[in-house]
Amino acid sequence: MASGPSVPPAPDDLTSDDFPVLWPVGTRWADNDMFGHLNNAVYYQLFDTAINAWIKTSTRLDPLTIPSLGIVAESGCRYFSELHFPESLAVGLAVTRLGRSSVTYRLGVFRAAQGAQPITALGHWVHVYVDRTSRKPVPIPDAIRSLLSTAYVHR
Repeated sequence: MASGPSVPPAPDDLTSDDFPVLWPVGTRWADNDMFGHLNNAVYYQLFDTAINAWIKTSTRLDPLTIPSLGIVAESGCRYFSELHFPESLAVGLAVTRLGRSSVTYRLGVFRAAQGAQPITALGHWVHVYVDRTSRKPVPIPDAIRSLLSTAYVHR
């Protein structure tokens, strides 16, 4: 039997302290759905924003001009408590696998506050680096690999 996506385990004891990077994000009025909480698709936008802002800010590489780019090959999210507009949040980033051309992230969404915060959503995200023109896998650029290694954690 084929195995499904590698959905992270239940976060019984994961807190914001378990993530080497906490990237601040805010909610917007348009993020709420008809039920008054953040729509599930918004979490993927938060993940994408945090990952790419962290990489761009930390490496100063321009994602529009570098010869390779990270494309999303897999993603997933589990939700544990509701979030709403307006809230200040933090997306926790941890690298759980660093391959030649791919990286797997564990992502957590937390309310932004002092001290360890309980997780509200747990995601995973896989980027595969490809050549901008041919779209064939290439090694992760050195500057990005170096940054990713600073967020590596054992599962």
